[in-house]
Amino acid sequence: MGAYCNDDLALSANYTFASSQDVRFSKHVHDNVHGNIYLDPLFLKFIDTEEFQRLRDLKQLGMAHMVYPGAVHSRFEHSLGVYWLAGETVHKLKTHQGLELGIDHFDVQTVKLAGLLHDIGHGPFSHLFEREFLPKVLKGSTWSHEQMSVKMVDHIVDKHYIDIDSGTIRRVKFHRVLDIVKWFDYIVRDCRACGLGCSFQFQRLMETMRVLGDEICYRAKDYLTIHKLFATRADLYRTVYTHAKVKAIELMVADALLKANDYLDIASHVQDPSQYWKLDDTIIKTIETAPDQELREAKDLILRIRRRDLYQV
Repeated sequence: MGAYCNDDLALSANYTFASSQDVRFSKHVHDNVHGNIYLDPLFLKFIDTEEFQRLRDLKQLGMAHMVYPGAVHSRFEHSLGVYWLAGETVHKLKTHQGLELGIDHFDVQTVKLAGLLHDIGHGPFSHLFEREFLPKVLKGSTWSHEQMSVKMVDHIVDKHYIDIDSGTIRRVKFHRVLDIVKWFDYIVRDCRACGLGCSFQFQRLMETMRVLGDEICYRAKDYLTIHKLFATRADLYRTVYTHAKVKAIELMVADALLKANDYLDIASHVQDPSQYWKLDDTIIKTIETAPDQELREAKDLILRIRRRDLYQV
């Protein structure tokens, strides 16, 4: 991430997030962070599938809602937010540097679809499933949610007969959505859900960003906004993501999954997209309410979480 100087470049007074979208053929949903998000027909074909709708049952912050009760937002709304911001980003770059960078309609659609589907392969309980559970049951496995996202995209296209150019799919699978765009969404969304302040203005950064060389760059005089971005992210890690009670609960959930795995064969779901989409955060309720004696130890751990008898960290 770099900087550039251009004191003559000012924000447009008429700038809105809908300004670069053709909304005549779109549906829209109202998002509590970005307002109206317009969904073109192509993207609705992916959204209106059980595989994508699964993201509604994956909380963005895993078990953080047990400490911050408002943190119940999902990867579904985050994915819509990244889709919208990815589209706005590439539209802005096309407006200012379209000829220079060779950005065409194909690129715009590709980036938006990549933003929409970037978390389609994510596991339950945020990163706990991938970092704490799977390494203990799949020894030596290199499984990652990014790899599963690639498989899920292919699965959705094949299963639902989505008519899309194969070149677009290849570029979606290997296109790296700008990390900064994902930051813009999850930092603002997480702060709002957890009741934390968020003072940086990502809209200003989106308006003025440019590509110089291979980097996304911002005006040098926006350094304070950039600093607020990193400071807010660091604050989220310190006060939410690595909160001692949140980590204790996550470790207990990981242990419950481990104890239930032999009976429910949870880990086997990660090998097959047709089974993987059935796995989400509701696995906890499945374990908790099952009458099977084989799940007694796992149920006891979940009951301890309910009664706030947590691991001491």
